[in-house]
Amino acid sequence: MNKSHEKEAIRAYLKLLQAKGATTNVLYKHSLFLDQLAESLAGKSLESVIYSKVVDNVLKATPEEDWHTNLNTAREFYPFWMNDIKAIAAFNLNYGFDVSGIQWKPLTTSLKILIDSLNSESFDTAESWPLKAYTQAMRDQGADKSLVDTRIKLAKVMVIRLRDAPIKNHKSYRTAADLTLPLFKMVEAKQLFLLVVREFYNFWTGNPNAANMLLNDESTYN
Repeated sequence: MNKSHEKEAIRAYLKLLQAKGATTNVLYKHSLFLDQLAESLAGKSLESVIYSKVVDNVLKATPEEDWHTNLNTAREFYPFWMNDIKAIAAFNLNYGFDVSGIQWKPLTTSLKILIDSLNSESFDTAESWPLKAYTQAMRDQGADKSLVDTRIKLAKVMVIRLRDAPIKNHKSYRTAADLTLPLFKMVEAKQLFLLVVREFYNFWTGNPNAANMLLNDESTYN
């Protein structure tokens, strides 16, 4: 693919955002990141693995406070880059596009503070239920204790990060995940966290099929 493909995809994406009421400032911020992304995508074949790697590399060169906005932009832009009309329509129907920018974000902290706090944190019934359901699902799958303990710690981190979210929905969950990811410095740790984020989402939302989705790796978090 040449650069004209990326330019056309960016133009279509920004045009849709504008039609949905995105401000000039929001469009400008999106376009700045997409211009960087386009430079790295030019000439690449249309594959999800390639896209993910390019996004990861571009994000490494951006300030951590911009990670959520840029990662969300990359997530929304992906079907445009793939020229997948059905995926664009499905995303618009199920999730919607972010035309207002960040409204809420979790408090600034460090991974050490979060992990250390787990020993003294208490979780109320609403917080404990999805954690227990996630634990049981992994045990039913035959996961060993160390794996369960590690993933539950990361799920608890998500619960803590979401505590002060004014509205607990997929957008706040995504924001909490995107702004927690930079706290992990090792690639393997980042990948494990993202896996837990996807798996735990279905339990957090109370999806009655969450355990089956875990077994089949069909988490609906995007």
